[in-house]
Amino acid sequence: MQDALDAVIDLLDLEPIEVNIFRGLSPDEDRQRVFGGQVAGQALVAAARTVEEGTVHSLHAYFLRPGDPRAPLLYEVDRIRDGRSFTTRRVVAIQHGRPIFNLAASFHRPEEGFEHQFTRPDAPDPESLPDFAARVRANPEVPDDWADQPRPIDTRYITATPIERAEPQPPFQQVWFRANGELPDDPVLHTCLLTYASDMTLLDTTLLPHGTGSIHDDIMMASLDHAMWFHAPFRADEWMLYDQDTPFSGGGRGLARGLVYSRGGDLIASVMQEGLIRRIHAVPDD
Repeated sequence: MQDALDAVIDLLDLEPIEVNIFRGLSPDEDRQRVFGGQVAGQALVAAARTVEEGTVHSLHAYFLRPGDPRAPLLYEVDRIRDGRSFTTRRVVAIQHGRPIFNLAASFHRPEEGFEHQFTRPDAPDPESLPDFAARVRANPEVPDDWADQPRPIDTRYITATPIERAEPQPPFQQVWFRANGELPDDPVLHTCLLTYASDMTLLDTTLLPHGTGSIHDDIMMASLDHAMWFHAPFRADEWMLYDQDTPFSGGGRGLARGLVYSRGGDLIASVMQEGLIRRIHAVPDD
């Protein structure tokens, strides 16, 4: 799967067009819209390339319009502030002359301070769990070609996958994940890949209590906003535990939260996301 991962690395290698302006592409896949994690990861790359000191400690993003996978994405960076401790950037992704995504990111120079964190919950080792392709092959209702798709992120579900939910589940989900191959020693790339992967399973958590998943044809889902806080150094090509829950859904929206731990127990990142979750027959005419 190194080829699939290398393709994502290439996606995150934006082309500089002008000062504070970058261009990104989408993979040549049959998608109706651009994957949200891709846009968030590319926007963070654009922001990071304008920062001389410090690492990203938080980002807040809004998905404004569906992205067109057939057209390039233009990223405009606004250098809002360069401070002694914190640097702030705003990035707008544009397609067809209209903004489709907005991101604010804050970068922090390293410093000492008080330290505490939650303890990583118990979980079976990732090697003891089947990968997503194996779980697809075990489900006769899923097309066989799903199992053969190259996956840049290796995901190992501890709880039921979206293709295995026949009845309501508790509002909690755990997934081991890592980049499906080796990565160079570039901390920005590792952070952007975690941002990319953080959008893959989180919103689907909101459907657990309802006994359904994003795979079903009558479900419409789309990310609305996404926030992350980064706490500790990590490698995205090593196993990380994504401990997720969903405290609320209603009004056509669902809220999900996640804590990302290293295998050794360090709390790497905290994530929150709200998204649109609808039955297709309930979509308004407008």
